[in-house]
Amino acid sequence: MKEKQSSHRTAFLFDLDGTLVDSVYQHVLAWRDALEKVGVEMAVWTIHRRIGMSGGLMANAILRETGHAVSGDEAARLLQFHSEAYQRLIPQVRPLPGARDLLRYLTEAQVPWAIATSGRLEYARYTIEALGVPAHVPVITRDQVAHAKPDPDLFLAAAAKLNVSIEQSVVVGDSVWDLLAARRARALGVGFLSGGYGQDELERAGAYRVYQDPADLLRHIDEVGVRV
Repeated sequence: MKEKQSSHRTAFLFDLDGTLVDSVYQHVLAWRDALEKVGVEMAVWTIHRRIGMSGGLMANAILRETGHAVSGDEAARLLQFHSEAYQRLIPQVRPLPGARDLLRYLTEAQVPWAIATSGRLEYARYTIEALGVPAHVPVITRDQVAHAKPDPDLFLAAAAKLNVSIEQSVVVGDSVWDLLAARRARALGVGFLSGGYGQDELERAGAYRVYQDPADLLRHIDEVGVRV
Protein backbone atom coordinates (compact mmCIF):
# COMPACT_ATOMS: atom_id res chain seq x y z
CA MET A 1 0.00 0.00 0.00
CA LYS A 2 1.30 3.45 -0.94
CA GLU A 3 2.23 5.57 2.07
CA LYS A 4 -0.05 8.57 2.51
CA GLN A 5 1.57 11.95 1.99
CA SER A 6 1.91 14.25 4.96
CA SER A 7 -0.04 17.38 3.98
CA HIS A 8 -0.09 19.36 7.23
CA ARG A 9 3.59 20.30 7.58
CA THR A 10 5.72 22.79 5.71
CA ALA A 11 8.76 21.27 4.02
CA PHE A 12 11.73 23.13 2.57
CA LEU A 13 13.27 22.23 -0.79
CA PHE A 14 16.62 23.96 -1.24
CA ASP A 15 18.60 24.69 -4.35
CA LEU A 16 22.33 24.24 -3.73
CA ASP A 17 24.61 26.50 -5.80
CA GLY A 18 24.18 30.14 -4.81
CA THR A 19 21.56 29.22 -2.21
CA LEU A 20 23.43 27.15 0.36
CA VAL A 21 26.97 27.37 -1.02
CA ASP A 22 28.85 30.30 -2.55
CA SER A 23 29.63 28.68 -5.90
CA VAL A 24 27.89 30.75 -8.57
CA TYR A 25 30.96 32.60 -9.75
CA GLN A 26 33.08 29.46 -9.83
CA HIS A 27 30.47 28.02 -12.21
CA VAL A 28 30.53 31.21 -14.30
CA LEU A 29 34.31 31.07 -14.66
CA ALA A 30 34.20 27.36 -15.44
CA TRP A 31 31.69 28.02 -18.24
CA ARG A 32 33.87 30.81 -19.63
CA ASP A 33 36.86 28.47 -19.67
CA ALA A 34 34.81 25.75 -21.37
CA LEU A 35 33.42 28.13 -24.00
CA GLU A 36 36.87 29.44 -24.86
CA LYS A 37 37.98 25.88 -25.49
CA VAL A 38 35.33 25.53 -28.22
CA GLY A 39 36.12 28.93 -29.70
CA VAL A 40 33.35 31.02 -28.12
CA GLU A 41 34.09 34.28 -26.29
CA MET A 42 31.39 35.59 -23.96
CA ALA A 43 31.31 38.16 -21.16
CA VAL A 44 30.92 36.64 -17.72
CA TRP A 45 27.81 38.69 -16.91
CA THR A 46 26.03 37.06 -19.86
CA ILE A 47 26.98 33.61 -18.63
CA HIS A 48 25.81 34.47 -15.12
CA ARG A 49 22.27 35.14 -16.39
CA ARG A 50 21.95 31.44 -17.25
CA ILE A 51 23.38 29.93 -14.07
CA GLY A 52 20.79 27.75 -12.38
CA MET A 53 19.71 25.93 -15.52
CA SER A 54 20.85 22.40 -16.20
CA GLY A 55 24.20 22.13 -17.96
CA GLY A 56 22.62 20.99 -21.22
CA LEU A 57 20.11 23.85 -21.33
CA MET A 58 22.83 26.27 -20.31
CA ALA A 59 25.10 25.19 -23.16
CA ASN A 60 22.29 25.35 -25.70
CA ALA A 61 21.14 28.79 -24.55
CA ILE A 62 24.63 30.29 -24.62
CA LEU A 63 25.50 28.84 -27.99
CA ARG A 64 22.16 29.95 -29.43
CA GLU A 65 22.81 33.52 -28.29
CA THR A 66 26.24 33.60 -29.89
CA GLY A 67 24.99 32.06 -33.14
CA HIS A 68 27.69 29.42 -32.83
CA ALA A 69 26.33 26.23 -34.40
CA VAL A 70 27.67 23.08 -32.73
CA SER A 71 27.36 19.38 -33.25
CA GLY A 72 26.21 16.94 -30.61
CA ASP A 73 29.83 15.94 -30.07
CA GLU A 74 30.92 19.53 -29.54
CA ALA A 75 28.09 20.14 -27.06
CA ALA A 76 29.19 17.06 -25.12
CA ARG A 77 32.76 18.31 -25.10
CA LEU A 78 31.57 21.68 -23.79
CA LEU A 79 29.90 19.99 -20.82
CA GLN A 80 33.04 17.97 -20.18
CA PHE A 81 35.25 21.07 -20.32
CA HIS A 82 32.96 22.82 -17.83
CA SER A 83 33.11 19.83 -15.51
CA GLU A 84 36.91 19.76 -15.61
CA ALA A 85 37.20 23.51 -15.01
CA TYR A 86 34.72 23.48 -12.14
CA GLN A 87 36.44 20.55 -10.45
CA ARG A 88 39.59 22.69 -10.29
CA LEU A 89 37.64 25.51 -8.61
CA ILE A 90 35.61 23.44 -6.13
CA PRO A 91 38.17 23.86 -3.30
CA GLN A 92 37.28 27.59 -3.33
CA VAL A 93 33.58 26.93 -2.62
CA ARG A 94 32.30 27.66 0.88
CA PRO A 95 28.89 27.42 2.59
CA LEU A 96 27.04 30.72 2.51
CA PRO A 97 26.61 32.64 5.79
CA GLY A 98 24.12 30.88 8.03
CA ALA A 99 23.63 27.88 5.77
CA ARG A 100 24.74 25.25 8.27
CA ASP A 101 22.88 27.02 11.09
CA LEU A 102 19.67 27.16 9.06
CA LEU A 103 19.78 23.49 8.14
CA ARG A 104 20.63 22.52 11.72
CA TYR A 105 17.73 24.61 13.01
CA LEU A 106 15.25 22.94 10.65
CA THR A 107 16.54 19.50 11.59
CA GLU A 108 16.26 20.20 15.33
CA ALA A 109 12.77 21.66 14.83
CA GLN A 110 11.82 18.47 12.95
CA VAL A 111 10.95 20.44 9.82
CA PRO A 112 11.50 18.23 6.76
CA TRP A 113 13.94 19.52 4.15
CA ALA A 114 15.74 18.30 1.06
CA ILE A 115 18.19 19.57 -1.54
CA ALA A 116 17.34 19.72 -5.25
CA THR A 117 20.17 20.83 -7.53
CA SER A 118 20.58 21.16 -11.29
CA GLY A 119 24.17 20.05 -10.78
CA ARG A 120 25.21 16.46 -11.14
CA LEU A 121 26.21 14.25 -8.24
CA GLU A 122 29.91 14.65 -9.05
CA TYR A 123 29.60 18.39 -8.29
CA ALA A 124 27.27 18.05 -5.32
CA ARG A 125 29.33 15.58 -3.24
CA TYR A 126 31.93 18.11 -2.08
CA THR A 127 29.45 20.83 -1.15
CA ILE A 128 27.04 18.42 0.53
CA GLU A 129 29.93 17.30 2.74
CA ALA A 130 30.96 20.90 3.44
CA LEU A 131 27.41 21.68 4.59
CA GLY A 132 27.30 18.66 6.89
CA VAL A 133 24.06 17.36 5.36
CA PRO A 134 22.82 14.36 7.39
CA ALA A 135 22.69 11.03 5.58
CA HIS A 136 18.90 10.76 5.90
CA VAL A 137 18.25 14.04 4.02
CA PRO A 138 17.24 13.52 0.37
CA VAL A 139 19.58 15.05 -2.21
CA ILE A 140 18.10 15.13 -5.71
CA THR A 141 20.60 15.84 -8.50
CA ARG A 142 20.37 16.26 -12.26
CA ASP A 143 21.27 12.60 -12.71
CA GLN A 144 17.99 11.51 -11.12
CA VAL A 145 15.38 13.37 -13.17
CA ALA A 146 14.39 13.70 -16.82
CA HIS A 147 14.53 17.51 -16.90
CA ALA A 148 16.22 20.12 -14.73
CA LYS A 149 15.23 23.71 -13.97
CA PRO A 150 13.23 25.60 -15.11
CA ASP A 151 11.23 22.35 -15.32
CA PRO A 152 9.76 21.33 -11.94
CA ASP A 153 11.07 17.74 -11.90
CA LEU A 154 13.78 18.25 -9.27
CA PHE A 155 11.45 19.81 -6.73
CA LEU A 156 8.66 17.32 -7.39
CA ALA A 157 11.13 14.47 -6.83
CA ALA A 158 12.42 16.06 -3.62
CA ALA A 159 8.90 16.46 -2.22
CA ALA A 160 8.13 12.86 -3.12
CA LYS A 161 11.26 11.68 -1.30
CA LEU A 162 10.13 13.56 1.80
CA ASN A 163 6.61 12.17 1.38
CA VAL A 164 5.13 15.68 1.55
CA SER A 165 2.73 17.57 -0.67
CA ILE A 166 4.45 19.90 -3.14
CA GLU A 167 1.72 22.46 -2.48
CA GLN A 168 2.81 22.58 1.18
CA SER A 169 6.48 22.93 0.28
CA VAL A 170 8.63 26.05 0.16
CA VAL A 171 11.24 26.13 -2.60
CA VAL A 172 14.30 28.23 -1.70
CA GLY A 173 16.56 29.35 -4.53
CA ASP A 174 18.78 32.16 -5.76
CA SER A 175 17.89 32.27 -9.47
CA VAL A 176 14.84 33.02 -11.58
CA TRP A 177 15.10 29.44 -12.87
CA ASP A 178 14.55 28.08 -9.35
CA LEU A 179 11.49 30.24 -8.87
CA LEU A 180 10.00 29.49 -12.28
CA ALA A 181 10.39 25.79 -11.48
CA ALA A 182 8.75 26.34 -8.08
CA ARG A 183 5.80 28.08 -9.71
CA ARG A 184 5.39 25.27 -12.24
CA ALA A 185 5.50 22.76 -9.39
CA ARG A 186 2.81 24.74 -7.50
CA ALA A 187 5.10 25.36 -4.52
CA LEU A 188 5.74 28.63 -2.72
CA GLY A 189 9.00 30.28 -3.73
CA VAL A 190 11.53 32.09 -1.54
CA GLY A 191 14.41 33.93 -3.19
CA PHE A 192 17.94 34.66 -2.00
CA LEU A 193 20.05 37.57 -3.27
CA SER A 194 23.23 35.50 -2.74
CA GLY A 195 23.29 34.28 -6.34
CA GLY A 196 23.46 37.73 -7.89
CA TYR A 197 19.87 38.23 -9.10
CA GLY A 198 18.01 41.35 -7.95
CA GLN A 199 14.97 41.35 -5.68
CA ASP A 200 12.66 42.59 -8.42
CA GLU A 201 13.77 39.81 -10.78
CA LEU A 202 13.19 37.15 -8.15
CA GLU A 203 9.78 38.56 -7.26
CA ARG A 204 8.71 38.70 -10.91
CA ALA A 205 9.71 35.05 -11.25
CA GLY A 206 7.45 34.12 -8.35
CA ALA A 207 9.23 34.71 -5.02
CA TYR A 208 6.79 35.66 -2.28
CA ARG A 209 9.65 36.54 0.07
CA VAL A 210 13.25 37.55 -0.72
CA TYR A 211 16.15 37.38 1.77
CA GLN A 212 19.84 38.16 1.58
CA ASP A 213 21.10 34.64 2.29
CA PRO A 214 20.48 31.65 4.63
CA ALA A 215 21.41 33.68 7.71
CA ASP A 216 18.78 36.30 6.83
CA LEU A 217 16.12 33.64 6.31
CA LEU A 218 16.95 32.09 9.68
CA ARG A 219 16.45 35.48 11.35
CA HIS A 220 12.99 35.69 9.75
CA ILE A 221 12.05 32.02 9.79
CA ASP A 222 8.62 32.74 11.25
CA GLU A 223 7.71 34.64 8.06
CA VAL A 224 7.80 31.44 6.01
CA GLY A 225 5.61 29.29 8.20
CA VAL A 226 8.03 27.86 10.77
CA ARG A 227 6.98 28.40 14.38
CA VAL A 228 9.83 29.78 16.47
